[in-house]
Amino acid sequence: MNESRSRLGRRAFSGLAAGVGLAMALSACGSSDPLSNAPATGGSSDGNTALVVGSADFPESQIIAELYAGALTAAGITATTKPNIGSREVYFKAVQDGSVDIVPDYTGNLLLHVDKAAAEVSAEDILGALPDKLPDGLAVGDASKAEDKDALVVTKATAEKYQLKSIEDLAKVCSEIVVGAPATFAERAYGLPGLKKNYNCEPKKLEPFSDGGGPVTLKALLDDQVQVADIYTTTPSIADNDLVVLEDPKDNFIAQQVIPLFNEAKMTDKAKEALKSVSSVLTTEDLINLNRAVSGSQKQAAKDAAEGWLKDKGILK
Repeated sequence: MNESRSRLGRRAFSGLAAGVGLAMALSACGSSDPLSNAPATGGSSDGNTALVVGSADFPESQIIAELYAGALTAAGITATTKPNIGSREVYFKAVQDGSVDIVPDYTGNLLLHVDKAAAEVSAEDILGALPDKLPDGLAVGDASKAEDKDALVVTKATAEKYQLKSIEDLAKVCSEIVVGAPATFAERAYGLPGLKKNYNCEPKKLEPFSDGGGPVTLKALLDDQVQVADIYTTTPSIADNDLVVLEDPKDNFIAQQVIPLFNEAKMTDKAKEALKSVSSVLTTEDLINLNRAVSGSQKQAAKDAAEGWLKDKGILK
């Protein structure tokens, strides 16, 4: 929630062409540059350094960015947000060059971004490896228990028909199954290659959808156009439609805890503690509820949803 979130252009690794295109957009002049109007980040009147919290271009990232900014503000630190920066290729570079100071990220995919050969899959191993792999000047704060990762999801009817509880069970009938997922699922390590390598599962067909496990993918699953869908674990539609998330005993989908990535240049202990106040209490269930508030029928603004959560947790008075 990478190699692994409408959730188009999600935190998972974007294609090289998309990354290059977005990077070019950032370097261009004019209002199309999402960082062109970033506020000055010099010292504020209270003696603290003002910080800019960026986000990727999907709602959950924007929500978490608002959580971080709200916690910083509650700690007396001037903080503003810069949402919708783009893919990881773009926002990672923005943190490196100081265009933004902090962005929310996901542990497994962040590790794979800085070390494409990384083999760690568990939350503990990924957290152990990540700090030393980051380039000079960048660091991460405490990881939260909240996790958003890819999952293979089926309807209850499909689970009962094929007796499915895990991807191992799916492998027995994989040749009969159509999988709905982004087109890149065909090439990503956790996609078709991973299913074949880890479970000897080769689906009948991959039906590509570009909404990142959103409403189009969901409809195809509910209509049995596809029997299995790649949907992120914090997507409210899983619980709302009583879908079954298949267990992944061989860790095809690696751990993806929410974690703040930041440029060390302006980070103080006070700022790190503010971010920790979010990470220490944020849960996966919180993310599901926040996503539902923002992307569901309520259509709540990310900032308003974040403010409500921060007040509920006693971080914001």
